[in-house]
Amino acid sequence: MMASSPRRTTFALILCCVLQQLLQLAGVARAAGNFYQDVDITWGDGRGKILGGGDLLTLSLDRASGSGFQSKNQYLYGRFDMQIKLVPGDSAGTVATFYLSSQGSAHDEIDFEFLGNASGEPYTVHTNVYSQGKGGREQQFRMWFDPTADFHTYSVLWNPKHILFYVDGTPIREYRNREATAGVPFPTRQPMRVYASMWDGEEWATQGGRVKTDWSRAPFTASYKGLAASGCASQDVAACARSNGAWMYQELDTTAQDRLQQVQKNYMIYNYCTDTWRFPQGAPPECAAAK
Repeated sequence: MMASSPRRTTFALILCCVLQQLLQLAGVARAAGNFYQDVDITWGDGRGKILGGGDLLTLSLDRASGSGFQSKNQYLYGRFDMQIKLVPGDSAGTVATFYLSSQGSAHDEIDFEFLGNASGEPYTVHTNVYSQGKGGREQQFRMWFDPTADFHTYSVLWNPKHILFYVDGTPIREYRNREATAGVPFPTRQPMRVYASMWDGEEWATQGGRVKTDWSRAPFTASYKGLAASGCASQDVAACARSNGAWMYQELDTTAQDRLQQVQKNYMIYNYCTDTWRFPQGAPPECAAAK
């Protein structure tokens, strides 16, 4: 066996150190931030609390008020992950949220909303997309697990081509940019902040408002951790459009497309595109363009 030359040994050591540094950097990139550094609790009069040195944030709702927070940064495109443990037991009438939004009457918005349930019934995961102030693009799902028993990761990927909603890495919804083909506005010009809130949706959240909130169970508390936001934080729209982050080019491969179709077949309970009562003259144009 030939002995290693000093030059080869030195190169191997340098390569090993470089690989270790790259792995450490990758770990930092994947690691969640600190709530003290990354968000501001914007309302709730003490009902929102940062705990565990900044690793955990809880939002509570009682009859007097809910609570919420927003990210310090705003982004134009990116990938946004949040681990959430929802309110256990009878949470009827409550709504916990994780979403992106710009400001103003013509705002853009990308929503995860978790609609509370009567005890023994599953949570409803409500998704929606607004562009230039117009929403009404709801899809709703049941989950394949109990979202109150532990933390699960809910993610939004947003780039100029599409918006993807993920649960624990599984895609549950894709909303594509059909501005050019169907004339439907798509969020491409307004930076958005990350928001979360816990609020009173008693009038509509549970079975269309038929099941009311049992306020004797208050406060209702949802827990958040692991906020990871990776996106373009520049205010220059043109610069963000040239971003080279992985999220700018991410598409669903064949396996992910199959998983998306399985989730939509087995767990979707509402799709605005198929609501003929709501749209008797035909589905919105982006629905037809998707076929």
